[in-house]
Amino acid sequence: MMKTRNVGVVGLGAIGRAVCRALDAGIPGLRLAGALARDRERAERFLHGLAGRPPFLPLDDLIAASELVVEASTQAHLEEIAPKALGVGRDLVVLSSGGLLGRGDWVALAEANRCRIYVPSAAIAGLDGVKGARVGTVTAVTMETRKPPRGLAGAPWIVQQKIDLDAIAAETLIFEGPATEACRAFPANVNVLAALSLAGIGPEKTRIRIYAVPGLQMNAHRVTMEGEFGRLAVEIENVPSENPRTGKLSYLSTIALLRDLGASLRVGT
Repeated sequence: MMKTRNVGVVGLGAIGRAVCRALDAGIPGLRLAGALARDRERAERFLHGLAGRPPFLPLDDLIAASELVVEASTQAHLEEIAPKALGVGRDLVVLSSGGLLGRGDWVALAEANRCRIYVPSAAIAGLDGVKGARVGTVTAVTMETRKPPRGLAGAPWIVQQKIDLDAIAAETLIFEGPATEACRAFPANVNVLAALSLAGIGPEKTRIRIYAVPGLQMNAHRVTMEGEFGRLAVEIENVPSENPRTGKLSYLSTIALLRDLGASLRVGT
């Protein structure tokens, strides 16, 4: 019989709530042990509406009650979550994957405590092909992202460069550079880029162009990769969730990852 693992969810935005609903509805081998968010009153109201009525727990208590922790919060919060969860041997699903760049210490901590860090594909596809191609020689990986201007609001780059998003009247290139810089400039927007760079040739060699496109109804990503295997090109157009920065595919892929943890048949690299 499959052992049931307790899952704690940190963050109850669009992704966290969807993951909680899926766990509450039933994912074989997993049980929602609790969750937390910045707004406790709102979080408790949401949790009490689930059939299992999971508790709101402070971070230390949530980690203690869980064998698997799902981070659906922010890069800044991940700085606290990761060392605490990995330090006591908890598996960790990371949505704010930009926060993993340059954190070899967290990987070493996971190895030392015999636990794992999981990164969902989130809002893009093709990471299985990228991982396979990486076994050989890869010469270039580039990503283009197009979002409605409101989906870029509040990003550090937008603030620092004093970009008036409301004044953009046509498709406009907002940023071009390596993943290392992009993940600092747009921490809430390019977690898909971080996942791509971690699966591929690294953040220094993976490049991105970010466009603001007025009137765009979907978040669009195009990944291209070239190497000894040939050429890979993937295009995705994501329907935004209630959070314009987050596509619905982000939480769907996270739920799929959780289902795969206990699956007898797993398809894909």
